Amino acid sequence: MQVSHMAAGLSGSEIIRIGNQVSEQVRQGARICNLTIGDFDPRIFPIPAGLNAGITEAYRAGHTNYPPAAGMAELRQAVAAFLQTRQDLEYGPNDLLIAGGSRPLIYAAYRAVVDPGDRVVFPLPSWNNNHYCHLTGAVPVAVPARADNNFMPTATDLAPHLAGATLLALCSPLNPTGTVFTKAGLEEICDLVLAENQRRGPEEKPLYVLYDQIYWLLTFGDTEHHDPVSLRPELRPYVIYIDGISKCFAATGVRVGYSFGPPAIIEKMKSILGHVGAWAPKAEQVATAHFLAEPGAVDEFIADMKTGLQASLQGLFQGLKELQTQGYPVDAVAPAGAIYLTIKIDVLGRTAPDGAVLTTTAELTSYLIAEAKLALVPFSAFGTPASEPWFRASVGAETLASIQAALPRLRAALDKLV
Repeated sequence: MQVSHMAAGLSGSEIIRIGNQVSEQVRQGARICNLTIGDFDPRIFPIPAGLNAGITEAYRAGHTNYPPAAGMAELRQAVAAFLQTRQDLEYGPNDLLIAGGSRPLIYAAYRAVVDPGDRVVFPLPSWNNNHYCHLTGAVPVAVPARADNNFMPTATDLAPHLAGATLLALCSPLNPTGTVFTKAGLEEICDLVLAENQRRGPEEKPLYVLYDQIYWLLTFGDTEHHDPVSLRPELRPYVIYIDGISKCFAATGVRVGYSFGPPAIIEKMKSILGHVGAWAPKAEQVATAHFLAEPGAVDEFIADMKTGLQASLQGLFQGLKELQTQGYPVDAVAPAGAIYLTIKIDVLGRTAPDGAVLTTTAELTSYLIAEAKLALVPFSAFGTPASEPWFRASVGAETLASIQAALPRLRAALDKLV
């Protein structure tokens, strides 16, 4: 059978491939500490009780038919009020689009502004931008970010690539690293975008910013979240925000995401998703609207969730740092946000007990699953070279005890390498 060039060239998910390895080990009876999927085990991180009850009640009340294509007015009003209260961002209900999670919204944003052959700039590592470029026929411009800046792109990194580009895709807190933009760092990038758009003539398409802040409520310690329009209000005509409840409320399966930004772009995104039909279920929309309007319940849930996530992230971070002090070639970046820890395991080129030389992070990943019963995602799944020894650990689906129990197994697996 013949398929489209797009379908023929679409690559599969490296994370799913690793997940299949883990599933096979589990099927054979192994107990794996699985830090791969950016998800939550509901037994560890259940959704808010009020949201759960609201969904059940909404189904009982008969909210089982189509929702409005742009999202229920009640939810769009609740999100607008939430943004105003929490971020001091003034976007009205008509500036908002509701969808079944953030992925359809990212796809719709790409479709709304990117033509085949347009250049899309994004940092490495980053999540899925290469695939969205492929789906839309865009030319990907992947800009490596540096470990010494916690893998967050800088204005210096991006500046050579923005001339003539259509979209700059950014995320903070960043998947896969769990690191965030500083205020000064994001301000410098915002100023670059403003200068580039001021340079362009009226016949040129502007440079838009896709700003994914789906993890923004999950920051730790003194870390603060910053966003482009709050820092530079002049950027409002160019910034398309991606947000939702999937991560901050451990509600990945509830599928309620929202986007907001320039009205003309949001209207086109509405039309695109209206044809695709990627709506959030009506009952979930009703329940989310009610829950977002309860600030006390929201604050209590977020505080508890952050406490649990930070304990797991910090436990893994400290355990790796202790291994480092013992002379093991590992390192980690202090957790700042999201549900991820950036880990370095610098053993490429060493030989496993079966005589195989570990030459790529994919091979090292398989070795760790087999020998340490520990599953991580190499940064090569997010676009970086397979020779760079960096990994993402996602802590939402494992207990702190499970994570701590994996550390001695990691040490033993490293001891076997020569």
